[in-house]
Parts: sequence; C-alpha cells; structure tokens
Amino acid sequence: MKNVIILVASILTAITGLQAQNDSIEKAAAPVVKRDHWYDKLSIRGYSQFRYNRLGETNPDLKFDNDKSVGDKGGFLFRRARIILSGDVNPHVFVYFQIDMASSPSSSALHYGQIRDLYADIYLDTGKVFRFRVGQSKVPFGYENMQSSQNRLPIDRSEALNTAVPSERDMCALFYWTPKVAQQRFEYMGKNGLKHSNNYGVFGFGVYNGQALGKPELNNNLHMVSRITWPFQFGKQILEVGMQGYTGFYTLESSQISSGVKTNGTKTYNDKRVAATIALAPQPFGLLAEYNVGESPMYLLENDSIASTELKGGFVTVCYMFKLENKMKSVITPFARAQYYSGGFKAATDTKSLKLNEYEGGVEYQVNKNLELTACYVYSIRNTSAKGSEFNNQDGRLVRLQLQINY
Repeated sequence: MKNVIILVASILTAITGLQAQNDSIEKAAAPVVKRDHWYDKLSIRGYSQFRYNRLGETNPDLKFDNDKSVGDKGGFLFRRARIILSGDVNPHVFVYFQIDMASSPSSSALHYGQIRDLYADIYLDTGKVFRFRVGQSKVPFGYENMQSSQNRLPIDRSEALNTAVPSERDMCALFYWTPKVAQQRFEYMGKNGLKHSNNYGVFGFGVYNGQALGKPELNNNLHMVSRITWPFQFGKQILEVGMQGYTGFYTLESSQISSGVKTNGTKTYNDKRVAATIALAPQPFGLLAEYNVGESPMYLLENDSIASTELKGGFVTVCYMFKLENKMKSVITPFARAQYYSGGFKAATDTKSLKLNEYEGGVEYQVNKNLELTACYVYSIRNTSAKGSEFNNQDGRLVRLQLQINY
C-alpha cells in the first residue's frame, strides 16, 4: 500500500510539473499587447527668441509695430517663447496646440501667456489628401505669414503682407487638398531645413472671423479666404508658385478710434486683398517674393476721417545657404530683403496710414539644431499719420540681434 501511494504521488508531481512547463511556454509565446499612452501619440517641442535692437541705432524715434523693443527705451526682449503640443491622436485626427509665454497685451506688460494655435485637422482619408482644419489657426494668406518664425530668415515678417492678418491667425474653418506628390515635396523641404512654410495645402478655402487674433467677431459677415499653390520640381530645385486672396468686412473697436476722428455709421469697412507668391527653396540659392493689392480702412489726414482706401506693397528676399561639413552640421545663410508698402494698418489706432520703404541684410548662423544666431543691418523709412501724430516721418538705421533656442 505504501508503495502504491508513493507511485501515485510521483505521477501527480510529474503531471503538475509538465503542466507548469506548458503554461510557461504558452505565456512566453503569447503576443505582447502594447498599450497606447498619450506620450506615444503626442510630441512636445518649442523655441525661444531673445533680442536686442539698439546697436548702431541712428534714430531713437524710429519705432516698429511688430517689435516694441525697437527705438527709445527699448531693451532686451523675449520676442517669442513657444511651447507646442501636437500629434496624430487618431488615423483621421491631428491636433496642434501652441502657446506663447512672451505675449505683450500692452506696451507696459510683457511675457504673458497666450494661445497662438489650437486646432484639429480632420482627415477624410488615411492618405491625408483631404482634410478640414477647425479652430484657431493661421489664415492661408501669404507664404511668409504662414512660415514659422522659427524658420524665417528676416527677424520680422514683412508688413506689406502681415498687415493683412495681424498675428497671422484667427478663428477658422478651412478645407485643404494636398495630393501625395505635393506632400512629399513639402515634407522634403521641411526635413532639410529649406525655410518652407509647411503644408497648407495645394488648394485651400474657408472662412474666418476677420477681427485678428484674440478678438471677437464684431459684425455678421465672416471673411472668406482661398489659396492655390504648386511646388514644381526641376532636378533638386523646388519652385513654388501661388495665388491667394480674401474678402470681408472689418469693424473698428471704439477704443481704437481717437476722439474727433470721423467714421461711417457702422464703423465697418471693406477689407480685401489678393497676392502672388514665388518661392525658390535655398539649394543653395533661395528666393521669396510676394506682392499684394487690395482695400482696407485707413486714416485720411486731409479730413481727419477713416475710409476704405486702396493699398499695395510687397517684398523680395534672397539668400544663399552654406551647409558646413562639421560635427554639429552648422548652417550659415546670408540674406537680404527689400520691402515696400503703402496703405492702412487696420489693427493700429485710427487705422493709421503707413508708407514704408525698408532694406535689410544679415546672416543667420545655425550653430547646431538647437542654437541659432541672427544679425542684420536695417535701413527703414516710415511715414505714418494718425490722430495726434500727423506727418510722423521717421527714418534710421540699426543693427538687430537675435538668439534663438530650439528645444
């Protein structure tokens, strides 16, 4: 009996061990289930720009609307401090959220946080050819307007086109069509640091509020915008040619109008432009030229009033990109730009009139992918008029310096 018990126990032990071994083999062979995490779908990046504009200054009364540190009492400034969260959260949904911690709500308040972009791209197909963009986004008007300040060579955008959409952004509902071949060319320019404006479609159209970034709609008419472009490829050269235009009505805020300035009954004016673009990716020579004409509100000195008037202007930027064969993969890009504008500045007090001739030359030194230095010499002639600052004609020269950190 004792021997029988010992035999049964031995058999049970052997069976149990064999089952455990089989379980272990099955567990090892089973596929590992990967769990999705938010950090697998979203990336975080950003950049900061630190400036000084007083070196070699010849006229402290010369002021720039797009950089408050130019001129008298200007000092060091963080012009931008961006943080960007973006990614494909679904095969059909891409999200983009950008904040700036160096916004200036007034001339005496610096470094406030502001939402710059917050939108979703909703793709109708997995090839990302057709998509809707909904939210706060750049308005597709002007190649340089859509180009990130992280990539642009001149320190500031040309006012000839930037006055069309101050801060470049608004609340939008847009449609973009980008065929595969164009996607590939846009992606190539982006990956190779060729100062591209990113993928805003080959054809786009849509509507936006029209009162500029951070401003509520003040009338019952949305702005309409449309753009068509194509990146032609000749060997390794890529030449992009495009046309764009928008139309709508711009309503002045009461706080924007000085006492005594005459307006029409609704304070609402025609606001429309059309522009042409030619962009040659720098391989190594590069060119960007844009010109626009249109109509917008402007201060008229002769009768102290605001009326819809014609405008015109544009710019040409040329550059040459040297890619150094060193460990840091440094890039040196000399550039020069000339711009001209005559018309109103709708976002300024009294929609001041502006006649601008400006010339600049400089160099961008990309030490490595995380550090860039830009220095440029600027000669600016600015003739402006608004209530209380009639015949404000200023010209001068200055050296502008910028340190950019990419992270």
